[in-house]
Amino acid sequence: MDFTLGNPYSVVTPEIARMAEMCQSADIIDTELYTKLDVKRGLRDLNGKGVLAGLTNISDVHAKEIINGKEVPVAGQLYYRGYNVEDLVKGFTSDNRFGYEEMTYLLLYGKLPSASELEEFKRILFGYRSLPTNFVRDIIMKAPSRDMMNTLARSVLTLYSYDDYEDDTSLPNVLRQCLQLISLFPQLAIYGYQAYHHYYNGKSLYIHHPRQDLSTAEHILYLLRSNKKFTDLEAKILDIALVLHMEHGGGNNSSFTTHVVTSSMTDTYSTIAAALGSLKGPRHGGANIKVVQMFDDLKRHVKNWENDDEVAVYLEKLLNKEAFDNAGLIYGVGHAIYSKSDPRAVIFKSFVEKLSEEKGLHKEFELYNRVENLAPDVISKSRQMYKGVSVNVDFYSGFVYRMLGLPLQLYTPIFAIARIAGWSAHRLEELANNGKIIRPAYKPVCEHKDYVDMNKR
Repeated sequence: MDFTLGNPYSVVTPEIARMAEMCQSADIIDTELYTKLDVKRGLRDLNGKGVLAGLTNISDVHAKEIINGKEVPVAGQLYYRGYNVEDLVKGFTSDNRFGYEEMTYLLLYGKLPSASELEEFKRILFGYRSLPTNFVRDIIMKAPSRDMMNTLARSVLTLYSYDDYEDDTSLPNVLRQCLQLISLFPQLAIYGYQAYHHYYNGKSLYIHHPRQDLSTAEHILYLLRSNKKFTDLEAKILDIALVLHMEHGGGNNSSFTTHVVTSSMTDTYSTIAAALGSLKGPRHGGANIKVVQMFDDLKRHVKNWENDDEVAVYLEKLLNKEAFDNAGLIYGVGHAIYSKSDPRAVIFKSFVEKLSEEKGLHKEFELYNRVENLAPDVISKSRQMYKGVSVNVDFYSGFVYRMLGLPLQLYTPIFAIARIAGWSAHRLEELANNGKIIRPAYKPVCEHKDYVDMNKR
């Protein structure tokens, strides 16, 4: 990238580039020291297993069992407050109702709501859908960003100044703040996108007023589409996507960030902005974008999508850094915890197929299915594997978002719209337990040096 062009504010001068090289030479640490000193780099051991850093009641990610004294990979399971997510999804889909609000109640309060409790909760949650007067005009419209995660974080931090009890960390006040942010995230993200789409792409500007009679999934599609229309299947599948993304244990990067920042006793807005900053990183929240772009490249270079050999050759080229972005990765395949299967992908897949049939894209679904089946074998032939590999939830979510007409710029914000429910639960849990500030140790490895006078340097 040439940093010397464009906005003078953004120019990296030759002097800065030279100084950056000095930074790099000063900061590089011998990787062998991590092993020698038994440092769990990234809070993981050499096998990639996370270091136990805390306890949580909120969710459980289960991918291994102890059999005859040894850890054995098993089909992945995800639990929200002790309930298997597969059972939860079957529960609300069999009753043909939306699940995101019900699961938010479960994550926050630790119990499944009765019908009356759920209705009261939705009334409170949906009642918070009004942004402060002129907020859209003054905050979102006047300084649109090319990145919607930046827009979300900036909007969240600005909402701090509209709160009369911004720094109060009592549980009732924090719960109120969290409910407001959960409710407002769809508007903040979509209004931000509409402003970007208008000012940067020259398209018509649509800012639909919020409604209090729609589920979160319905509300997203209503706010985004110029005609405000959507099918029930579209909204129901987006709802399932939100449920599957809303929580994934305390050890994922953004939820751990929530615990770390909360432990300093800072305000809710700063905490959620920090979590957003974590999720914005492509190693955490951008995988489904890469999956969609990878499949676009595959479709351009593979003539016969139904030919296993042709598709396998392309996958081999991906691993050999000869295709797509030359990163050597098959995006959407593999997970830090799951090996045999990601339960979210398993649950999602059957609903994805239904949507592909409604959209006339079943042939593309079959291509995704083919890659899912071929990828593990292709990977095992070219790389040494210490555990099994399977597709993760991001493998299908990007395909769903494309079928729903969601722009790429909103893929990660949709993740955030879902995950803020989990972040809120983790923030409340950290405050309820009133623990110490989280402060892991870093071992210094630099040598001590004697000061050198200026005239002798």
